[in-house]
Amino acid sequence: MKTKWLIALSLTVILQVVAAAREQLIQSGDMVAVIGDSITEQKQYSVFIEDYLLMCQPAERVQVAQFGWGGETAAGFQKRMRNDTLRFKPMLITTCFGMNDGGYGPLTKERADLYRTSQQQIIDKAKKANVRTIIVGSPGCVDTDKFRGPKFATVYNKTLGELSDIARDVAEANGVAFADVHTPMMEAMGKAKAKYGHEYHVAGPDGVHPDANGHLVMAYAFLKAMGCDGEIGEIKVDLGANKATASHGHKVLSSQNGNFEIESSRYPFCFHGNPKSTSATAGMMEFVPFNDELNRLTLTVENAPSENCKVTWGGSSKEFSRDQLAKGINLAAEFIDNPFSEPFRKVEAAVRKQQEYETGLVKSVITKLPDFRKLVPEEAAAIDKIAETALRHDKDLFESAATTVRPVKHTLMIEAIK
Repeated sequence: MKTKWLIALSLTVILQVVAAAREQLIQSGDMVAVIGDSITEQKQYSVFIEDYLLMCQPAERVQVAQFGWGGETAAGFQKRMRNDTLRFKPMLITTCFGMNDGGYGPLTKERADLYRTSQQQIIDKAKKANVRTIIVGSPGCVDTDKFRGPKFATVYNKTLGELSDIARDVAEANGVAFADVHTPMMEAMGKAKAKYGHEYHVAGPDGVHPDANGHLVMAYAFLKAMGCDGEIGEIKVDLGANKATASHGHKVLSSQNGNFEIESSRYPFCFHGNPKSTSATAGMMEFVPFNDELNRLTLTVENAPSENCKVTWGGSSKEFSRDQLAKGINLAAEFIDNPFSEPFRKVEAAVRKQQEYETGLVKSVITKLPDFRKLVPEEAAAIDKIAETALRHDKDLFESAATTVRPVKHTLMIEAIK
């Protein structure tokens, strides 16, 4: 009996340690560097990541900067990593290389070895610079219809899968996190094409660079790897007592006759557009468990007055059974157009402005600083001043995006259907 008790206690402790370690991957005040090739330079999945970290708030005051560079490989990045990225002093980095590393054909031993070695070098340099959390991302996929035809797509997706396995192996060998981008993109692509047809591309019209739909899947993979638990908040309503309570980040302002006014500083992640459009995120959420695993704003209702009730949130209404309400409904999933949609878009516009600046900052200024010092060493102080000013401006743009996240007042109305 004592042995069983000790085993159970040990398992509990192990689970608690694992959970704690998972929670610590993203911490308040972190600078997050999102690193990759031209897919990262598109500034879509990187924007979605920053949207989530700023508005959904798994941790407080997290700054994101993107370091995408068209045509880049893991081997190329590691050579300029110290100058171009580590000067930003990130505490967490995500990498997403492989699309160019594979050479757009069957994977050769030389390319595989170079990819493995380069991933190791990136990890070594990050650890040396005291980067606390390293997330090695796999490459995504190419579109089965848009990338040079189905035959070539099959060949290259096999290569990308093999590179994904290498990235996973290197991450595990070094005790760092791994983000599997390839698998969910492949799975979502198959399901989406089955519903919307072969013209619905998940890896972009050129077969390589995704639209918003594919980038949502990429953001999902990295946010999961960061350990985000998806608990945006919970609103509990007791209609019998006409009372409501809310979790951290949400405050009940008033309760009257089934109407509940709430103020929220934590936003749900908001989707947009025509589900059939690849430039929208609304269609892709059906094929990836983003809402279930990352985006839960739950409403639970006790003592519902009828077998079915109408819930109105903002300008939209839906009907739910008493049992559904008692178990809890995910407002973020049920109400795509909701009171947070417009505030979310405003924050995202500020995030895009910041990340657009970072592309020029890195590619036109930061990466050239060593050359400037060689050409005019007597102006080293002035060159350092330019870099400091540019980085300070980037910080100001982040602050502007962060301060755009303002509390949102919204109303839930729950009515009996007779």
